[in-house]
Amino acid sequence: MSQPPLRAVIADDQALVRTGFRMILAADGIDVVAEAAHGAEAVAAVRRTRPDVVLMDIRMPQMDGLEATRQIMGDGAAETRILILTTYDLDHYVYAALTAGASGFLLKDVSPEHLVASVRLVRSGDALLAPVITRRLIERFAHRDEARSAVHRDLSGLTPRELEVLRLLATGLSNAELADRLTLSATTVKTHVARILSKLGLRDRVQAVVLAYETGLISPGAASS
Repeated sequence: MSQPPLRAVIADDQALVRTGFRMILAADGIDVVAEAAHGAEAVAAVRRTRPDVVLMDIRMPQMDGLEATRQIMGDGAAETRILILTTYDLDHYVYAALTAGASGFLLKDVSPEHLVASVRLVRSGDALLAPVITRRLIERFAHRDEARSAVHRDLSGLTPRELEVLRLLATGLSNAELADRLTLSATTVKTHVARILSKLGLRDRVQAVVLAYETGLISPGAASS
């Protein structure tokens, strides 16, 4: 039995952007169930349609994408993943979006192939982390988040190996890079990552990266060493 088509919501205040993304996704069999021109519409659309993935712009009128992300994730929309649409000059919003519950981000000049692959990747339960960009973003902004000092997540349940994996994961290494660094198989690395997420009650790699910085397990600047 074939799986139902992936369902998406596109939230962007530019109609041409929404139309372009809709055409790209539809051409690959992804069902765009709603569009939104601002954050409040996005929240309402998600509550109404319960999509698999939301493509969420940051700067929108009435309610921005950050607040919309917070509200959507606060609703307990556990099956809905949010991909933030951004540009390099909006870097300072991305860290806030990740801490709000987004599963990753895309640059607005993304190629059609990358857009489709990213939506499917996030829907599969993975997180969209471009290691180099993510490393730069978190190094630059994690230490500015005043709220991180209030985070007291208990890491004592992790084994020494899992702590090591978490530290390296937080520097932006992919599973393949982790496997090479630790001389482990890719399957073993995936198992370690899955156990870390389960033990810490985290949804995906993005939350694990953010938590590693917020708890002080790794400090800004360590990723470049």
